[in-house]
Amino acid sequence: MNINDLFKIATKSKASDLHIIVGKPPIVRIDGELRNIPNTENVSRAEAEKLIFSIITEKQKAKFVEEKELDISYEITGYSRYRVNLHWEKDNVGMVARVISSTIPSMEDLGLPPVVHRLIEKQQGLILITGPTGCGKSTTLAALVERINKIRFANIITLEDPIEYIFKPEKSIIKQRQLGTDMTTFGNALKHVLRQDPNVIMVGEMRDLETIGATITLAETGHLVLATLHTHNAAQTIDRIIDVFPPHQQAQVRLQLSMSLSGVISQRLLPKAGGGRIAAREILINTPAVANIIRENKIPQIKTVIQTSADVGMFSMDQNINELLKNNLIEEPIAMAHLTSTQK
Repeated sequence: MNINDLFKIATKSKASDLHIIVGKPPIVRIDGELRNIPNTENVSRAEAEKLIFSIITEKQKAKFVEEKELDISYEITGYSRYRVNLHWEKDNVGMVARVISSTIPSMEDLGLPPVVHRLIEKQQGLILITGPTGCGKSTTLAALVERINKIRFANIITLEDPIEYIFKPEKSIIKQRQLGTDMTTFGNALKHVLRQDPNVIMVGEMRDLETIGATITLAETGHLVLATLHTHNAAQTIDRIIDVFPPHQQAQVRLQLSMSLSGVISQRLLPKAGGGRIAAREILINTPAVANIIRENKIPQIKTVIQTSADVGMFSMDQNINELLKNNLIEEPIAMAHLTSTQK
C-alpha cells in the first residue's frame, strides 16, 4: 500500500485526519474519533520513511531533516488535497495529514448566522475565526472568502501555510500565496501587501507579534482582513492579542483593536446526533459598548455583553450549545460536557 492509497482511504472514509506513526497501523480520525485503518499492519521505521519521503522533494527532505518539522500541501490530481505536517518522534518520522475537501462549503452549509453575512459585506475591519486545533477554522475562513468571491469585485490576497482550499476566481481576483514558496514570512508579506492593491486580505494564522501587529494595522487602513487565532472564546481572543505586545504598547493596541475589530467567531466541533459533527459557536460583534470595554481594558465584561446582545446577532457558546440541544442536533451528554455553565 502506497501513500496515495492511504490518502484515498482517508478521503473515502470522510476522515478529517490521517496519522502515520512508527509501531502503529495507519490511523484516521472520523467524527472526532481515532480509528485504525482496517486490514493494515504496524508501520515499521523503514516503511514510514518510504511512505513519507515519497511526497516531498530532496530539497524539502533536507529542510525537514535539519529543522525537524515541515508543513506542506499535497494533492492527488482530480481527487483531493491534504495539509500535511511532518515531524519526528523518538527519532522516527511521523505524519499527520488534514483532508481538505475539493469543494469549498458555503456559509449556509456551515450554518453561519446572518450576522456573519453582514460582517463580510463591510469594506474594512478585522474578522477573526478562533478555536482549538481541528475545529474547522480554515473551512469557515474559506467559506467567507468564497462568499466574497461570489458577490464582490475585489482583489483578495491570501497568505497561507500551506495553501489549503484552492479558490477559482469568479467576481473577484484571488491571489493565494504560500509560506516558503511565495513568501518568506507572514510578517514580511504583510509589510508589502499594501502595494498589491488589495481589498480583502486573508491571514491563515496570526501566530506572532509581528503578524498580529501588521494584521491590525491593515484592518485600520481601510481593508477587510480575515484571520484565525488559536483561542477558545471571544474574551480570550481580545486578551491574547493585547498580551502579545509589550506593556508599554498595550494601551495603543487596545485603541487600535477597538476601532478596527469587526467581530469574532469562536467555534468548536461537537459530535452531532445521528453521526457526523456540528459547529457550536460564539459570536462577538464590535458594538460601541464592546469597543469601550476593549479601550478601558474591562475584558471580563465581554461575556455579559454577548449574553445580552441577541438583538445585534451576538450569542455565547453556552447559548448556542443549548440551542443545538433544543433542536435535537446534539445529545444531552455532549451538551453537558461542553457547557461552561450548568444552567440550561
